[in-house]
Amino acid sequence: MPSSFKYTITVVDSDIDELNHVNNIRYLQWVQDISKAHWYKVVSDEVAAQYVWVVVSHFIEYKASAVLGDTLIAETYVEDFNRHISTRIVEFKNETTGKLIVKAKTRWAMINNSNKRPIAVPREIAALF
Repeated sequence: MPSSFKYTITVVDSDIDELNHVNNIRYLQWVQDISKAHWYKVVSDEVAAQYVWVVVSHFIEYKASAVLGDTLIAETYVEDFNRHISTRIVEFKNETTGKLIVKAKTRWAMINNSNKRPIAVPREIAALF
């Protein structure tokens, strides 16, 4: 089973849009936040300084709405690696009902931080996820 990472989000007023549910852009921010948090939790400071990830593409499915006061469980894991690309899944579920609210699939490219060029994901890093 792939290494996964979870955290809890409580929906606050600044997350809400004019339709009274969580704004689509907020989910994108949360996808980025949890992805980075998982990366920094798993790799050493040296590895984190050597490599950075940039988004290649996002695919997001909105299954239901989250509203003010809802508590969401965000969970992420890496689905696969293909040379310098990592495909990461992030799911947001309602903590009370367990219902899937949003599922995001993001392709990230690994970049060598010293020269800012794509690099194939080292096997020892892929093995951590």
